[in-house]
Amino acid sequence: MIHSLGRSITRVFCLLLLVLCVTPLASAAEPKTNVLFLICDDLNCDLGCYGHPQVKSPNIDQLAKQGVRFEHAYCQFPLCGPSRASFMTGMYPDQTLVHRNAIYIREHVPNVQTMSQMFRNNGYFATRVGKIYHYNVPKHIGTGGHDDPYSWNQTFNPRGRDVDDEDLIFSLTPGSFGGTLSWLAADGTDEEQTDGIAADIAVDQLKQFAKKKQPFFLAVGLYRPHTPYVAPKNYFEMYPTEKIKVPQIPDGYLETIPKPAQKSVTRKKNQINLPDNLSRQAIQAYYASITFADAQLGKILETLKQTGLDDNTIIVFTSDHGYHMGEHGHWQKTTLFENAARVPMIIAGPGITAKGQTALSPAEMVDFYPTLAELCELKTPASTSGVSQVPTLKDVATASRESALTQYANGYSIRTPRYRYTEWGDKGAQGVELYDHETDTVEMKNLGNDPATAQLRKRLANHLHKRIEQANQKPKGVKQVKFENRRRVPR
Repeated sequence: MIHSLGRSITRVFCLLLLVLCVTPLASAAEPKTNVLFLICDDLNCDLGCYGHPQVKSPNIDQLAKQGVRFEHAYCQFPLCGPSRASFMTGMYPDQTLVHRNAIYIREHVPNVQTMSQMFRNNGYFATRVGKIYHYNVPKHIGTGGHDDPYSWNQTFNPRGRDVDDEDLIFSLTPGSFGGTLSWLAADGTDEEQTDGIAADIAVDQLKQFAKKKQPFFLAVGLYRPHTPYVAPKNYFEMYPTEKIKVPQIPDGYLETIPKPAQKSVTRKKNQINLPDNLSRQAIQAYYASITFADAQLGKILETLKQTGLDDNTIIVFTSDHGYHMGEHGHWQKTTLFENAARVPMIIAGPGITAKGQTALSPAEMVDFYPTLAELCELKTPASTSGVSQVPTLKDVATASRESALTQYANGYSIRTPRYRYTEWGDKGAQGVELYDHETDTVEMKNLGNDPATAQLRKRLANHLHKRIEQANQKPKGVKQVKFENRRRVPR
C-alpha cells in the first residue's frame, strides 16, 4: 500500500511538471504593451488625413490608416501649459488649477500621479524627449522648461541650430518669437534642427528598448509648428505663396459675437488685419513646419517598425491644442472656436480593431490617460476625470462620450457631434454663442441670439452646466494648493 501511494504521488508530480512545461505562464511571460506618445506643438488639423487640400503629411496620414482617427477630438484649454498639465494628469484645468503658462504642475497638485508616472509605477521605463509639459518656446529649448521630474526615468532636452539662428528669424515684433508670428526658411539639414535631433534621440531610444526588451513609455514632444515657424528651405518651397488661401471675414463680423469672444480674437493688436503678403508668408511657414515635423515623425515610426516594436506598442499622435491661421481674423490660439479647441488625435496599435477608420463621436485629451491604462491593462488612479475611448477604438460607431468640454478665460464651450455652444461669464451673463456644424462648419454664423434656437440653447446650456460642475469636482486623493501664481518668464 505504501508503494502504491508512492507511485500515485510520483504520477501526480510528473503530471504537474508536464502541465508546467507545456502551459505558457501568461502572467509572467507575456510582454507588457509599450506606449509611444507623439505630440506636436500648436498643431491644428491642417493635415492630409483630416482633408486639408494642400498640407503634405504622409507619415501622419499613414498612421491614420493603421489606427483610428478621431474627427472630433478637443483640448480642455487652448494654451500650452494648461492643456499639457490637463492631459498628463487626466484632470480638467479647474482641477489642476493650471490656467496659464509657466507653472510647475506640483505647485498646485503636489501628490498627483501623472500619466507617465502611472507607467513608471507599473514597471515601465518612462522617457521624455523634448516638450511634454510647458516650455517657453524658443527660450526654453535645450532646457527642462517647466517639466515634472517625477514623471520620468530619463529626459532629453534637444537643442538645434534653430536656437542659434534666432537673429535671422523674421518677427512681427522684432526680437520676440514665441508669442508672435515669426518664421525662417532655414539653411542646413533636418538633422541640425531641434526636432531633427529629437527624432534621432527617439530612434536611438527605440533601438535600445528593443535590444533590452524593456517595457517603455516613450513621449516625444516636437516643437514645431510652434512659432517661430522654422524649417529647412525645401519645406517652404513645397508651398508657393501664390497658391496660399488666406481666410476672409465679412465686415461687421465682430459685432455678431459676445465681447469676450471679440477680445479673444483681437487681443494681439499687431496681428489684426495683416497685409496679404505677410498672411501668405505666415501660412506658408506654418505649413512648411508641419511637413517638417511630419518627416521627423516618419523617422520615429519607421524605426518602431524596423525594430519589430510596432507589434506591441500603442501609438498616440496629437497636439496640445488647435490653432488659427487667419480664421475669424485671428492668428495663433486662445479662443473657444473650433480652430483653437480641436486637435488631431490618432491612436494605433494592438487591441485596436477599428483600424483605418474614423471616429465621429467626441473625444477629449483627458481621455488619453484612462484609454492608455485600459489598453495596457493598468488601473488609473481615482483622480482621473477622463473616460476610456477603448470602446470607440474597437467600434467607431460606439460613442465613449456625449460632448467635449473646452474652457478659456471666463468662458466654457461644449462640442457635440453637431453643435458648439459657448457661454461667457456665469451661465452666459456676458454672452452666448451657438454654431450648427451641419450648416456652418467655420462657425461664422452665431445663433446664440436667434429666437428659433431658444429650446436648443436651453438644452445645451443645461448640459454645459453639468459638464462644468463635473470639471470642478475635487479630484479624489489629490491635494489642491490654491494660490495666485504670478510667475512670468520671457518668451
